Amino acid sequence: MASEVTVRAATVDDVELLHRFSIDLATYEDAPEAVTATPQTLARDGFGRDPQFAALIAERAGKPVGFALYTFNYSVWTAARGIFVEDIWVVPEERRGGVARALMTALAKECAAKGFRRIDLNVLDWNPARGFYEKLGFRWIRTWLPYRLAGAALAALASPSRR
Repeated sequence: MASEVTVRAATVDDVELLHRFSIDLATYEDAPEAVTATPQTLARDGFGRDPQFAALIAERAGKPVGFALYTFNYSVWTAARGIFVEDIWVVPEERRGGVARALMTALAKECAAKGFRRIDLNVLDWNPARGFYEKLGFRWIRTWLPYRLAGAALAALASPSRR
């Protein structure tokens, strides 16, 4: 019988692991070059004076097998904060073994404990994990489309010449 999955809060000592898992996730999504963060920037941004994210580490028998990295959002409609899952990753050999469920359960417990009202995430349209999220109760908001402003377009909009 497989050992139990445990979930714990990530610490600054986990930045190498968070970085490696981020690269693994980006590689799975066919975008390994997209990871420009380093263990040092993760240490600064997640565990410094003004943390920009939080993360959970899932372990089985003391071995890291997955992670969830998240930020907080706020809804003026519900007048409450929520969690936005930026990244969730389970090592391939541990998939379908309860790791993702343990991570999502831990996030739901955090929401309940802090009075948060929702968990949001984005899923690539081809990702088979969509079915998993739907089984948990996530709903695809069909009428909303994600948009992103980044790179040169962001710089151009911010440019003084655009005002």
